[in-house]
Amino acid sequence: MLQEIAQEYQFRILAMEVMPDHIHLLLDCKPQFFISDMIKIMKGNLARQLFLAHPELKRELWGGHLWNPSYCAVTVSDRSREQIMAYIEGQKEKENRK
Repeated sequence: MLQEIAQEYQFRILAMEVMPDHIHLLLDCKPQFFISDMIKIMKGNLARQLFLAHPELKRELWGGHLWNPSYCAVTVSDRSREQIMAYIEGQKEKENRK
């Protein structure tokens, strides 16, 4: 679903790792997008799609909300992009070792 949203809004997901309670993403998007707008687009569209496909989720979640309103966003340069990608890709392995 996130790949479809990315295609619709013309940004690229360079790295993604879905964890039990959060998602790590490395995105490449046009400079005219504000980071906060991209987060709202992704969270809102994904929640809407999931609730339409699985209405029972709304009853099981935190007051009917899929996402916590908080997020962490940072910008990266070409030099740090590889480090961020390696960090994201390593998160699943880290989770599996617990």
